[in-house]
Amino acid sequence: MKKILNSLFLITLVMLVPFKVMASWYEVTGVATIVSSEETARLHALEDALFKAVNFSGADIGSISNLMPLLEESRNEYQFTNHEVRYILVESERKRRGKVEVKIRVDIYPSATGCHTDQYKKTILVGNIEVASPQQAVMGQIYQVGDDFSRVVNRQLDQTSRSFVSVGTTDYSISSNYPARTQMIAQDNGAQYIIGGVITDLTATVESQLLQDDIINRQFALEMKVFDGKTGHEVFNKAYREVARWPFAKTSQVDTRSARFWASTYGEMMLRVSRNIMLDLESELSCKITLPEVVAVFGNTVTMDLGRMHGVKEGDKLQLWHTASFIDQNGLPRNKVSQSEITLTVSRIYEHEAELTIDQPNLASSVQIGDVMNKIL
Repeated sequence: MKKILNSLFLITLVMLVPFKVMASWYEVTGVATIVSSEETARLHALEDALFKAVNFSGADIGSISNLMPLLEESRNEYQFTNHEVRYILVESERKRRGKVEVKIRVDIYPSATGCHTDQYKKTILVGNIEVASPQQAVMGQIYQVGDDFSRVVNRQLDQTSRSFVSVGTTDYSISSNYPARTQMIAQDNGAQYIIGGVITDLTATVESQLLQDDIINRQFALEMKVFDGKTGHEVFNKAYREVARWPFAKTSQVDTRSARFWASTYGEMMLRVSRNIMLDLESELSCKITLPEVVAVFGNTVTMDLGRMHGVKEGDKLQLWHTASFIDQNGLPRNKVSQSEITLTVSRIYEHEAELTIDQPNLASSVQIGDVMNKIL
């Protein structure tokens, strides 16, 4: 309870202008553990504080990824144009118990026209994250760290994302070499996008200390890829690399599902990586069109696979697109999507799906299961 109260008191909101577009400033404290240098810890603490402010304000969290490179220069003031975050003032910073705490004031002008407010939430599936070299997982015997990290990414999307609804995790590995299999996995799970990943580095460096415990710093490097569930093709990729103190004995067995692990300096670093993955997905994919699919047709009524939890509202208008598969001249399977003249109106909403009425009843016979739609903005 004390932690919750402290978190609430860290965020102080003062409304500046009582106009339609409200300008607000926030005082927030960010914290990061010192590992490689105080400068890096300061940057991470600044990013932590900025995320808290933007998330609390209701502004577009996907825009944070674009600001992060601009925070690398150590300054007391940061000013931005053409952005919801207009100004950052570092009010204080201090070192305490191996951590850097940064208190900032942020001026934010939330926009009402962000992609996360216009588009329906996109469904996303988190695939199996493998460890490229299992021998690197010997220290701590963390052979399941990939599986556990995929669950953390899934939870991050589920709890924090504005543009995505996670449909869970899968034990299947997702590869750009098998687009047809990726399509099938996406269809079986109702996912518009699928995340795949490989942990490429878990190596550690050990500094021996006389009469003290050894200092162990361990790498965490991940190559992430995102695939379009409709085509099976890669649409986004990014590599992440961090290093953090490994606070466990070299010979101990570490449970990567335990609260002890995720509360450690190494677990905190992995949580930060999972948050950065979510923010990058928001930045790169939130403005991509959301494509609900026709899952049932009965007379003049169509059922689609998005509902209340995806942001669907009664009265929404959608445009129908016909889908078809064909084999090209090279013998490869292709998908064809063609716009129709059919529009539909949402008439009834459920949690995970919705019913729509076809606005042109004379064209109802041409609507097929598997056709897709887009929201008319």
